[in-house]
Amino acid sequence: MRVQSWLERSAERRPEHVAVESAGGAISYAQLLWGATLGAERLAALGVRPQQRVALALPAGIDFAIALHAILLAEAIAVPIDLRLSDEERKQRSAGCVVSIEQPLAHAPQQAPTLSARTHDLDAVAIEIFTSGTSARPKPVALTYRNILFATLGSAVAIGCEPHDRWLCVMPLAHIGGLSILLRSAICSTTAVVHERFATEPVLTALREERITVVSLVATMLGRLLERGLRQPPSLRCALIGGGPVGEDLLSTAREAGVAVRVTYGMSESCAQAATEPVADPGGGARPLFCTRVRIAADGEILLAGPTIAPGALSEDGWLHTGDLGALDADGRLQVRGRISETIISGGENISPEEVEAVLARHPEVLEAAVIGRPDQQWGEAVCAVVVPVAGFMPAERELRAHCSRQLAPFKVPKAFAISDRPLPRTASGKLLRRQVQAPEPERAPAEGGR
Repeated sequence: MRVQSWLERSAERRPEHVAVESAGGAISYAQLLWGATLGAERLAALGVRPQQRVALALPAGIDFAIALHAILLAEAIAVPIDLRLSDEERKQRSAGCVVSIEQPLAHAPQQAPTLSARTHDLDAVAIEIFTSGTSARPKPVALTYRNILFATLGSAVAIGCEPHDRWLCVMPLAHIGGLSILLRSAICSTTAVVHERFATEPVLTALREERITVVSLVATMLGRLLERGLRQPPSLRCALIGGGPVGEDLLSTAREAGVAVRVTYGMSESCAQAATEPVADPGGGARPLFCTRVRIAADGEILLAGPTIAPGALSEDGWLHTGDLGALDADGRLQVRGRISETIISGGENISPEEVEAVLARHPEVLEAAVIGRPDQQWGEAVCAVVVPVAGFMPAERELRAHCSRQLAPFKVPKAFAISDRPLPRTASGKLLRRQVQAPEPERAPAEGGR
């Protein structure tokens, strides 16, 4: 099935409306269509054909948006490249691409581009995005126009879609959490406000003064904004918080500050959101998008299916096996409990690192924490924690252990703690890279102790 080009449709509906705004200025839908059409002609002249891969290695902003839509108008496959990667990593991501866009496509044309009617094949691949690599080497995920369209519809049902929406994008455009904002805004004919990277003060200014209605953040970003005094942003109706576990204390603090936070769960393979806390029904957790089916396997793994899921990510049983542990409560809300591959097995007990991290994060002197398993002859694995304290504090190990003991079963309490003066390693999208955290040496305990 083919549908009218999203960009062309938005340019017809709202030609003068701002499509993308960044530090370099703003561009209307008519201007974006003009630039993207010109770019598509240039790509065709370079020999790019439908369904060939084109690397997109530009900073976040207007030039990125023009190039992205040029690739889609050319019916090629956009492969966004994170500019923070090493040369070797960028080379690996770009392997197999027929062209790499490293300079802006648009320039003053000798003649006007041909604005002929263009369409999208819903079953064709539109973009190839790389996973964030939290528990394994990043892998490419091919998302179709159908995936993107239904993800947009599902998001709109969950959080709403208004003509005056201005969605602030501070997430990397080489990851689905950021790229989806550009794509959804084009489908909905709304405005994407794109920052090249997250920086606390510019984001605070945008939320306070620039009529931002929606923003996507990870927990660490939200925490920094609240620490710097974010209170009752005047136009914001939804702050989507995802990219990993979000502590209840952080959510409570945000709500007390008048920030309309909504928890969301998703991944590259689900085209960003798979379950989102509805704007109209806050509290209690995320609900599956209307077009996404969620099932919990016998071992607790979250399974996803539906038109938002990348076809190549589905197993033979027709489900995406996420590798995440979770449960559906009586109201159908999804509770995410951690990663299967990162589950610590200590003395025969399965322990979710995220659960212990959430408890540690509630300690008033803890800024962030990572919990990992270390091989141990006695328990198989010992629970260990690396803690980054709040500036000016140095929590004692006995205090941290007592704090955990009050809220966790004995076998979940870390056997060893380490204090770090550096931020924990995270992916570009803010997810904790547990495999890069060095575990402290656990203390030897008596066989009956701590169980």
